Amino acid sequence: MTFPYESGGLDPANIDSDLPPPVLIPARGGSKGIPGKNLRCVAGVPLIARAIRAARASEKAGAVWVSSDDQAIGSLAIQEGANWLRRPTSIAGDQASSESALVHGLTQLGREQPLPALFVFLQCTSPFTKGEQIDAVVSALLESKAAMAFSVMPWHGFLWQQKAEGYGIGINHDASQPRQRRQELTPTYLETGAIYAIRTEPFLQQQIRFVQPVLPVPIAGLAPEIDTPEDLELCELLAPMLDLTGTDTYRDAGGMG
Repeated sequence: MTFPYESGGLDPANIDSDLPPPVLIPARGGSKGIPGKNLRCVAGVPLIARAIRAARASEKAGAVWVSSDDQAIGSLAIQEGANWLRRPTSIAGDQASSESALVHGLTQLGREQPLPALFVFLQCTSPFTKGEQIDAVVSALLESKAAMAFSVMPWHGFLWQQKAEGYGIGINHDASQPRQRRQELTPTYLETGAIYAIRTEPFLQQQIRFVQPVLPVPIAGLAPEIDTPEDLELCELLAPMLDLTGTDTYRDAGGMG
């Protein structure tokens, strides 16, 4: 399947910098690691609902759009106050990239009206995203000359890589020298996988999320991702603590869901 912007041609007149950035949330129905993952719950709230509630708690973001091939996900998205972009099955399989869903979604939106100058991409696998964190990433991008900004956490550990023969080599430290104190390490950051704010035009031209130059935006607190059943169990244990930090993002507001 091809989309109008795949050739890289985009009329700048179709970009309206006055429009608020929409939030796009890819959420396909299938998942090998955790069947039905996007509908699985943390503290009684489905992951897709958590992502939507975080987006709606943002003061910087505009309309929320969920890209899914799944009826149950689409129906829940609407119930939570989001819009459903029906994703073709051809880009909803195990090998489908999030970028393909984003290109498809922006293409559909662009057929109806001008596109905003930037958009927000959220992932359901980060269940503790907060509205104010989204605002921080969007604001950082707007105040910079970067093409995209993304949420990161400061990383204070010693990273290692294994050589082909099995021996270890230090990544962010020189293991052949006396052991450094953690505070002496060069600052490094771990991508949370939760929040991406991306300028629309370069994304549609290149169709990769990390359009250059990129801006890491440190966020406070823990930001675990869910990729395995063990991750899901851990997040269930963390929810009583992490859901109480920041705003009331995950509470059921106004009967939505």
